[in-house]
Amino acid sequence: MSVRTKLIAGMLVLIGVTVYVAYLGASSSWQYYVTVDECAARSTQLAGRQIRVSGRVAHDSLQMSDQHSEVKFVLCSAENRIEAVCSKPVPDNLAEDMDVVVEGRLAGSNQLRGDKVLTRCASKYESQ
Repeated sequence: MSVRTKLIAGMLVLIGVTVYVAYLGASSSWQYYVTVDECAARSTQLAGRQIRVSGRVAHDSLQMSDQHSEVKFVLCSAENRIEAVCSKPVPDNLAEDMDVVVEGRLAGSNQLRGDKVLTRCASKYESQ
């Protein structure tokens, strides 16, 4: 085997390993979110899995502990509702009637144990 052939084979192996490791690293962040309606429809399939659920914080449902160590609220859509409980720090701008994405695990058919709550600042996206 010539030196040139060995060099080409080594480069192909190196490129293959690099692409594979990059794929493994990126695939963990490719998780998209499901809506409240999709989550309710697929609750048996999604139970116990790490998911992101997008919905609106229902009016009069936000309950925050005194030390802000736990927050409970209802994620709603036009047709379905899911209770969300988050024991991690939450954004300061979390409020009722706001669109949020909750990342966590579905416990039962309509309770989401959240690890992270992401809010959207609507004023950033409105035209002036």
